[in-house]
Amino acid sequence: MLDARPFREYAISHIPGARNVAPKPGVPVSMYVSDVAEIDRLVHQRRDTAIVLYCNGPYCGKSKRLAAELAAGGYTKIRRYQLGIPVWRALGGVTQIEAEGLRNVLANDRTAVVVDVREPPERQASAFPNAQSIPRSAVLEGKDVGEIKRAKDDGRLPMEDHNTRLVVIGGAVPARYVAEALAREAFHNVSYFAGSLEEARAALKPPMRSSSRWRRCFFSRVSARCWRC
Repeated sequence: MLDARPFREYAISHIPGARNVAPKPGVPVSMYVSDVAEIDRLVHQRRDTAIVLYCNGPYCGKSKRLAAELAAGGYTKIRRYQLGIPVWRALGGVTQIEAEGLRNVLANDRTAVVVDVREPPERQASAFPNAQSIPRSAVLEGKDVGEIKRAKDDGRLPMEDHNTRLVVIGGAVPARYVAEALAREAFHNVSYFAGSLEEARAALKPPMRSSSRWRRCFFSRVSARCWRC
């Protein structure tokens, strides 16, 4: 499965297990399309590989353009999930967030809520700043409905805007399970981080660069694009 969107969009929120490749060089942003040469390398030039494409839904042209370029390049098993990320979420699907996406969200989305599924002793030993606690034990033991409803009542979850971005951390398996439970409670912008807590904590820090110009950009929050200065 290939996410046909730019890497930053992919990193912030993608269908679990989907892959992403670099853009085709020399193409304007408005006509963005992934590089078929990169896909050749990904599938070791096996053009009979079954490939499923998606992007931002039926009004987004990215997966259509990529499907056309793949067909022109000799690929024979191309399908498009044309409803894309919007309907995936609307039907209760959760998404996965990558480390760079988590860094972007923590730096720029002041409304996002981080949900930490670790047990209280683990949280005390290594707290994640401002995260709301929904312990994994309550979920993994089948008590998810009660615990999540309590979190809705006591203010841990945003009850006045179900569009709020929820990011679940604390281990790939329990984080995904809790994310799916949250989606069943009508939150439709839920993602989980499959990396370790150490990787999640690293997202709180800007990537190391030697440029003082970059450091000024990051700490002044001028633009996420400045991270690549």
